Amino acid sequence: MTYVYAFDHKHRKPPMTYKDLLGGKGANLAEMTTVLNLPVPPGFTVSTDACRDYMHGGWPSSLDAEVTRHVAKLEKMMGRKLGDANDPLLVSVRSGAKFSMPGMMDTVLNLGLNDASVIGLANVTGDERFAYDSYRRFIAMYARIVLDVDGDLFEHPLEAAKAKAGTDNDADLDAKALQQLVKTFLAAVRKATGSPFPQDPRAQLDGAIEAVFKSWNGARAIAYRVREKISHELGTAVNVQAMVFGNRDDNSGTGVGFTRNAATGENRPYGDFLVNAQGEDVVAGIRNTLTLDHMRKIFPSIHSELLKIFVRLEEHYTDMCDTEFTIEQGRLWMLQTRVGKRTGAAALKMAVDMTKGTVGTRGRKWKISREEAVMRVTAEHLDSVLHPQFKKKGASIAKGLGASPGAAVGRAYFTADDAETAAKKGEKVVLVRNETSPEDVHGMMVAQGILTARGGLVSHAAVVARGWGTPAVVGADAVKISGKSFSVGSTTISQGDVISIDGTSGEVMVGALELAAAKPPAEYETVLKWADTIRKGKMAVRANADTGADAKVARGNGAEGIGLCRTEHMFLAPDRLPIVRAMILANTPKKEAAALEQLRIAQQADFEDILKAMDGLPVTIRLLDPPLHEFLPSVEELRVK
Repeated sequence: MTYVYAFDHKHRKPPMTYKDLLGGKGANLAEMTTVLNLPVPPGFTVSTDACRDYMHGGWPSSLDAEVTRHVAKLEKMMGRKLGDANDPLLVSVRSGAKFSMPGMMDTVLNLGLNDASVIGLANVTGDERFAYDSYRRFIAMYARIVLDVDGDLFEHPLEAAKAKAGTDNDADLDAKALQQLVKTFLAAVRKATGSPFPQDPRAQLDGAIEAVFKSWNGARAIAYRVREKISHELGTAVNVQAMVFGNRDDNSGTGVGFTRNAATGENRPYGDFLVNAQGEDVVAGIRNTLTLDHMRKIFPSIHSELLKIFVRLEEHYTDMCDTEFTIEQGRLWMLQTRVGKRTGAAALKMAVDMTKGTVGTRGRKWKISREEAVMRVTAEHLDSVLHPQFKKKGASIAKGLGASPGAAVGRAYFTADDAETAAKKGEKVVLVRNETSPEDVHGMMVAQGILTARGGLVSHAAVVARGWGTPAVVGADAVKISGKSFSVGSTTISQGDVISIDGTSGEVMVGALELAAAKPPAEYETVLKWADTIRKGKMAVRANADTGADAKVARGNGAEGIGLCRTEHMFLAPDRLPIVRAMILANTPKKEAAALEQLRIAQQADFEDILKAMDGLPVTIRLLDPPLHEFLPSVEELRVK
């Protein structure tokens, strides 16, 4: 069995058809390399077959030889040796499952650096600062991901170094400060693990590949797959790619870009980038980013080249694409693309717009069919545009970027664990963080909304929230978090205090603002009408409805009758339940008859409302179904009373 494939491998079919084998990222890298001929750093993919075999029986016996062969090929292409002391080849190691799981698994950058090769990198580039910046990043990533060392052991010294230098920006640290950080980081690894930091580049590579395999079964990846209904048996591929450096100098940078606006669906590219930085800086949200419009001012020719690539990608995939790119000393490199996640409103707008035609390369138009447009809009997308909005605007105490539309009201919690605990008790929570990371996914899953003090529109919080339809405000830099509270000027919000956030405007308000029914976008009706036309004569759609009001809404949304009206739900209303209990607990026929008469009057009125709302359409009624004890108070409730 073959386990490893180069990005430029000549597959029998287009690489995109091999997502099961290469994972989404690997298939897209191969597609960009061999089909689109885009500027992609060379590399190779360790397949999902290898991951599955590893999970079931340990490291595959033939994998070492295949990796060795592909490393040698990569070294020949790049004219450098992995971890060479004089002119080192450095690589990134990234996960890439069949289905996109943003930030849920692990990435290692700058692999191949050690105490000797960092000196070689400094000499060959003539830039000591760049070399030691790359090395301290690698030590921190590798130690956290592969050696399971607490990330705070690196974050705290970094913050202290920036404070000493009087800056908030990593890029302002000089070579001397970075050299000292490297020494501090190496000492932290030795103390935490009892062993020195690995110096053998091949051992580093094997460790990183194995760590990515293991991350498939990490808690956050499992939780994400459960939510997204992704099979646990798929496994992940691993992509090993020659490094290009966005942190090389001020003529370098890195960013994430979308070919259309993933929040609104507007046909206008958007994204974030940073000068003199590496990709994880953008996604992690540790620095507030610049927009692609700013990029046009700083790197005009590269911005123009990037937009042309966006046009080619959309035309090729016939969908909105999410990309990662790096600029190294004035040269653009594409590191990844995939069909991008989007909000419900954006999904509807894109689906409708793409049926009208989009201008691609050489002025040619491409478009999708109405059937394809309907298939791209999920039930979750429709549900998200029906989420309530704020009835009136409140006085905002802070403003960030509206990263994922919608209104959220809940109690502020400052760690994912605390948010999860509160949600299990039935509280509505808003997760408040400086920035989110994949370790926060369990708290993000239960949150009504997410608020971060740092980060941009392509940060981890923004991307995940949009995918889930969770309202989010990011980059609210007036929010100063300290422990389990945050302050904005003289206003302090402590853990458990209620706040409201608007994921559309980016505003943050104190207290619970009143919510009102959502007003779906015009495309909502358009897509539903198309769906009705497509299914006509093939399938009828009826609703679940237990009240006249529900029946009216269902008919307004195109329901062709009620498939199930559950009478027991009528009895559970606050004004009905006491009557039902009186009927069940009646100790004389007279009392029972009186309660039944009250129920008859109420239930007849309910049925009249439902039948009027559905006049001319079928209604299926289920008679009382659950056992009577379900209508009675619980033992605990009675004990408390």
